[in-house]
Amino acid sequence: MNILIVLIPVSVFLGALGLVACIWTLRGGQYEDLDGDAARILLDDEPD
Repeated sequence: MNILIVLIPVSVFLGALGLVACIWTLRGGQYEDLDGDAARILLDDEPD
């Protein structure tokens, strides 16, 4: 039972860290141009 004293705060901290990372990417505009990213994979940008 003593391990729960450690595991519960650690899991809450990791969940909060994941939530903060998700909000950070949303506010940073990471997901704004999904169509451009999908097309960019198919383009060949190597110089001739």
